[in-house]
Amino acid sequence: MTLIAPTLQAFFTDRLITERNVSPETIASYRDTMRLLLRYAHDHTGNAPHELDFADLDAPLIGAFLSHLETVRGNSVRTRNNRLAAIHSLYQYAALRHPEHAQTIARVIAIPTKRHRHEDISYLDLAEIKALLAAPDKGRWLGRRDHALLLTMIQTGVRVSELTALRLRDLDLATTAAHIKVMGKGRKRRAVTLTRESAVVLREWLAERRGQSDDPLFPTRQGGTLSRDAVAWLTNKHAINASTTCPSLKAKHVTPHVLRHTNAMLLKANGVDIATIALWLGHESITTTQIYQHADPALKEVAIARIAPFGTKPGRYRPTDRLLAFLEAL
Repeated sequence: MTLIAPTLQAFFTDRLITERNVSPETIASYRDTMRLLLRYAHDHTGNAPHELDFADLDAPLIGAFLSHLETVRGNSVRTRNNRLAAIHSLYQYAALRHPEHAQTIARVIAIPTKRHRHEDISYLDLAEIKALLAAPDKGRWLGRRDHALLLTMIQTGVRVSELTALRLRDLDLATTAAHIKVMGKGRKRRAVTLTRESAVVLREWLAERRGQSDDPLFPTRQGGTLSRDAVAWLTNKHAINASTTCPSLKAKHVTPHVLRHTNAMLLKANGVDIATIALWLGHESITTTQIYQHADPALKEVAIARIAPFGTKPGRYRPTDRLLAFLEAL
């Protein structure tokens, strides 16, 4: 019997934090996965989490846990696969430390990700963008903050975690090539260029915001860092308000990620190639960016225009024989 607790602790402290220096978001995601798994295993084995061993956390239990996520907790297939990726990472680490459990570990690692339907991406058109940006009350400090924040998300396509991590020092409003410096996934830094319009708005916001270089670019009322949930809430709030003047917004659930999609589609509509969009958004692989090719209706219209007509005529089939006509009428 080998307890899993020491290996799990070393996985976080040695592998994730020390060796790989992963982001706080990754740590939090993996932590939540392990807490859910340990509680599930405790409920089904009767062993306290610190008493669980590798024999307890075998492939059948892991498989049942993944099913539990979908059927009981109501998680999506994507979330289920993310949880499985964290478990796979732990067991790949454990394989190097516990060859005596090679069979159990190999069976867990062999659990496949689940295929799922890829939904069409949601994004805003130009009228919806203008309505959303007009929604915050710019007569109030919070309204001016929200206007600058929404404009930044739409124009730069930053992830919500990247947005909340922005500090005053990350904003460069030089006369030429104004940009923000972003820390993306995998701790990869990139510079995202600002349009002249965005630079003007952010310059006015910066003059009002003031503060030290380490302060958040878009703070709370008390000066702290906005949470991702807070950004999602205010985005949805302003979208609901904007729907009074732009009814098409009522059919859309506007989130920070929808604004990221919106940025990508704006770039695509203006002829920016997919490789450049991938760099702009901070995608590690261009494959991730291909979804914007599939979502662009203009590309499909160009393709259909190139197809020669087939010469078919409209109308229903009419049988020429009376017996066939009788059968057709049944």
